[in-house]
Amino acid sequence: MSPEQRAVHDRIVAGPRGRIQGPLRAALHNPELADKWQALGALLRYGTGLPPRLSELAILVTGHACHSPFEWYAHRAEAEKAGIEAPVIEAILAGTEPPGLSADDAAVYRYAVELNRHNSVSDATYNIALARFGARTVVELTALVGYYTMVAMTLNCHEIPLPEGVVPAFALPQHAALAE
Repeated sequence: MSPEQRAVHDRIVAGPRGRIQGPLRAALHNPELADKWQALGALLRYGTGLPPRLSELAILVTGHACHSPFEWYAHRAEAEKAGIEAPVIEAILAGTEPPGLSADDAAVYRYAVELNRHNSVSDATYNIALARFGARTVVELTALVGYYTMVAMTLNCHEIPLPEGVVPAFALPQHAALAE
């Protein structure tokens, strides 16, 4: 590593992540990008009005929408730690709306699904989220989904590997197949 890469590496490892994994492995090729990336990620993951359960719900929806095996793998574990029940996780993996969601969970789930599917949300979905969470948190939710879309694209494109023995939740398109 260059001195710049080492400095960014050390800042990331000293922060709440505690290690370098996932997309930061690729971003570290440009230390300035990696540094700004990790700062934005830390803000969106740990410094918004969304409790961990709602953040992880939106991240799982995004990981599924982007067919990102690494994002799904990493955030499934985080979702479980945040108290998201196995049937909810399995429904998201199956691409169906989980039954019995709380009002907050349903608002975040529908917002993330629409944003991933249509690159925007309906007025009804927006207004429900706004009424439940307020403008600041809705902006943060939008940024969270956008950030984790970037994460998923980086993970997929640079084929960041899953830990040995982990079976991917979805198959990645092969680079050669995309070129055809």
